[in-house]
Amino acid sequence: MMSDMAAVMDGPLADLSAWDTTGCSIARAMDLIGTRSAMLILREAYYGTRRFDGFARRVGITDAAAAGQLRKLTEAGLLEKQPYQEEGKRTRNEYVLTQMGRDLLPAVVALWQWGDKYLQPGPPPLLRVDADTDTPVTVDLRTPDGTEVPLERLKVRVNKDYLRARKNAR
Repeated sequence: MMSDMAAVMDGPLADLSAWDTTGCSIARAMDLIGTRSAMLILREAYYGTRRFDGFARRVGITDAAAAGQLRKLTEAGLLEKQPYQEEGKRTRNEYVLTQMGRDLLPAVVALWQWGDKYLQPGPPPLLRVDADTDTPVTVDLRTPDGTEVPLERLKVRVNKDYLRARKNAR
């Protein structure tokens, strides 16, 4: 049986009942990308899908659902529209990842990695490897010098810059 492991909650955060989670970055991220269709549209963008019909078809959602999610992800800044025109047809838009969308990749890969480990009944259907070396690619928590940080060594503390910015905004 595993021992009770948790992150190290620093200072005023140690008493979980003494503070609230208003402004939580996880909650804000989930508000934006926390639906199945949003995550699968991002998956498709990482795989190279760019056109509306491709997103709707590959994700298996209606055109209306695809339009809504693409609009939401574009307005939030994860995707951007770029016009294209096929010979003899009207100009349309395709969707490409912005830097903000590209920066989300480690979180998506972490979810994918977790699904491979705990939800697949056998070997995972796809592998993530470096294109140059063919070595496996994984996501984990590490310090800048490469030291792995397990949950019980992860310290969560109040960001003084956040507090200062909040105070100045009042």
